[in-house]
Amino acid sequence: MRASVVFMLLCALAASAPLWSYDPQDTHVEFAGWPTHWEGRSLTPLPLTLLEKRFAQDFPGGIARFSDGEQEIILRYITTPTRKLHPAADCFVATGYAISAQRIYVDGAGHRWSQFHATHQTKLQVRERIFDESGNQYTDVSAWYWAAVRGNTAPPWWAVTVAERVVSQ
Repeated sequence: MRASVVFMLLCALAASAPLWSYDPQDTHVEFAGWPTHWEGRSLTPLPLTLLEKRFAQDFPGGIARFSDGEQEIILRYITTPTRKLHPAADCFVATGYAISAQRIYVDGAGHRWSQFHATHQTKLQVRERIFDESGNQYTDVSAWYWAAVRGNTAPPWWAVTVAERVVSQ
């Protein structure tokens, strides 16, 4: 009995090891503001939905929505590792969309994006990525989170979600 308790304590200690190197005091960064252009097009601010406003209340950073006339862009500015950042697919599923994963997309600048189709009354092509100012990039929220907690990437981070209507042919 005693050996199993010691074993469980050692397992818990080992599982928490990645958290030891993270110092939240080192994450203060100044917000330079939201971009005014995206991929060469001017951005028009859009109001946050009620769900987004509620989500943004305790979010470590900021959230904003924009349109470039063709796409809707959701930007999340993140100042500290957080479990409040989650994949966009979760939001789409929660609002009634059916999701189908697509291959990783690499754009003309070499940026890697996860992508999926979201279908409800319309079909959307959605892509997202997380990146820092040192060139680290992530297509998976969990991979970003653990890299951030371990100190392999430093704040601030940007999480970008781009949704575009798919035109049927």
